[in-house]
Amino acid sequence: MKIFKRKHELTIEQKKLETNLWIIAIASLLVYSFYAAIGHDLMRFCRDSSISVWPRLFAAAAVEYGVAGLGVTLVCLFRRESFASYGLKKENALKAIAGALICFIPFVLFRILSGQFEGYEPLSVMVSSDLHKAGIISTVIGTLIIGLVWGFFEGFNYAVIAEVISRRYPTEHKLFDWGVLVSALMGILFHPIHFDTLGIIDLTVTFIALYGMLMIRKRTGNSWGCVFAFIFIWNAF
Repeated sequence: MKIFKRKHELTIEQKKLETNLWIIAIASLLVYSFYAAIGHDLMRFCRDSSISVWPRLFAAAAVEYGVAGLGVTLVCLFRRESFASYGLKKENALKAIAGALICFIPFVLFRILSGQFEGYEPLSVMVSSDLHKAGIISTVIGTLIIGLVWGFFEGFNYAVIAEVISRRYPTEHKLFDWGVLVSALMGILFHPIHFDTLGIIDLTVTFIALYGMLMIRKRTGNSWGCVFAFIFIWNAF
């Protein structure tokens, strides 16, 4: 079977999947380009504790959601598909979560053994300390927003992209999948890369974590492992 076909040879389903990928890519790149243009000023604004915490949180959340969340949301709305159709269901949820946790063990051990571990802080971003100072209600509401944007949508974004690519470019290999590979590499490229010894190890354990997590998603058909990993591991160390 040919993986890459000419445009006129594509089935209706394959054309639909390609459109989905373009929707996700264009939405994400537009927002990322906007962030690249104003990123310095935005970070300065978000870190300025003299400004109310809410506009700073919403500004950061809007950019984060735009890069990792808006595209997949638009696809679901455009196709009239539910999030559950991309693996957010009860069936195999515990297996998916347990599998994702196992895949992240090398990642966590490296963070600890390399001295990069500064405390376990799930659902914490640059404005979290100011949220805590604003009172219990602000802390609860703000933490829910953080969990939704930096946890749920970021993890779900990887799951959806991996599935769409996998369906568009299917493979029969048990340990290899185009969607899983592209999504794992995407996760690495969107974060700082260093090519010293520790940097190479960091890249390796990060790739193992993301590739493994997404392969577990494929095997179980459940995306909750991705969401769980991003809430309680990826953005917590």
